[in-house]
Amino acid sequence: METSQSIEVCTPLTECSAPPVPEVGCDLVTVPTRQGLEAVDILRRGAGDAVGPVLHDDGGGTLGFVVPPGTAAAWDVPGSTCTETDGRGLRLNPEPPVEGSGWLLPPGEADLATDPAVLRAALGEAARLIEAADNCR
Repeated sequence: METSQSIEVCTPLTECSAPPVPEVGCDLVTVPTRQGLEAVDILRRGAGDAVGPVLHDDGGGTLGFVVPPGTAAAWDVPGSTCTETDGRGLRLNPEPPVEGSGWLLPPGEADLATDPAVLRAALGEAARLIEAADNCR
């Protein structure tokens, strides 16, 4: 699913925040919280640090995975949305960029972005695990 909607997911660092994070552009893949949490577990169990910053929207029940700019142009995973940031030079801020949200994996404690192919595979596996769990009830 593709959207051309612009959203400022990343915000500038302030003087009193944590050490600077390099300036990067990013897109944001948004998924339902349950599937996102499963995907985070899958990614963290994988080889190496495969997961970038992840934003949790408490009110909306979603997780947002920071992915490289340009990902939205080819994103087609059912049940998720990828939002472009229009390639603006932005910085990931340790403070959540949206009121009512928080970092599940904050910038600086994760890779700069999650690889879209790795995320796609993890979301697919997460969906299958959730379906299997729901069918056992």
